[in-house]
Amino acid sequence: MAMKLTQLASKPQLIKLTLDDKIIVEEFGDELEFWIYDRQPVEEFIKLATASQEDYGQLINMVNQLVLDEDGKKIIQDGLSLPNKVMMAVIGSVVERLGK
Repeated sequence: MAMKLTQLASKPQLIKLTLDDKIIVEEFGDELEFWIYDRQPVEEFIKLATASQEDYGQLINMVNQLVLDEDGKKIIQDGLSLPNKVMMAVIGSVVERLGK
């Protein structure tokens, strides 16, 4: 018997992503963790999937909206930013996770 779409529908859940590559751990002394929702609105997913690699500003702005703390609050706001190495690792991690 075929699965029904109603069986797949659910509210987004926070999932933890960990930056654990050697460069991050060496520079910051430990793994870095953050959270994203496991499901994104389709229009946001499509924007992220089709973002031009030449327009890193747009890509960074989109990822900034997705990067959350364990309570689901945006990390990057009110003039805050991450070190460039960390931001590049975050972008890679988010894109990889959402692509699955």
